[in-house]
Amino acid sequence: MFGAGLVLGVVRAVFVAPRLGDRLAELAELPLMLLIVCLVARRLVRRESGLTAQAEWLAVGCLAFGLMLLTEFTLVLWIRGLSLSTYLANRDPVSGGAYLASLVVFAICPWLVFRYRSRLSVPPNDAAA
Repeated sequence: MFGAGLVLGVVRAVFVAPRLGDRLAELAELPLMLLIVCLVARRLVRRESGLTAQAEWLAVGCLAFGLMLLTEFTLVLWIRGLSLSTYLANRDPVSGGAYLASLVVFAICPWLVFRYRSRLSVPPNDAAA
């Protein structure tokens, strides 16, 4: 996840943003990142069969969310030479809002995938037949 975000972020900043502007570049990157989030969550849920409770998967997503924010607010800001207040003040309201919404999806995606897979594996109710 983090590697994909780094690569897409560099591509966005170096190649796409100069042509389309920051807002459109960030909005164009967002669906790709959400697709990657879903694919990674799907693979993780499939691979980690030891986690069997919804709360565990929600905790996994919240931990990943915390690590994402920690990375964003330390490493990324340090590389860009920005303070947190400058970063927040300069966020585009549209792409910034979309980014915040995508972080919520990022945090709950493992839980959503687990719920979906759990429902698929439940045998049908024979009593209704």
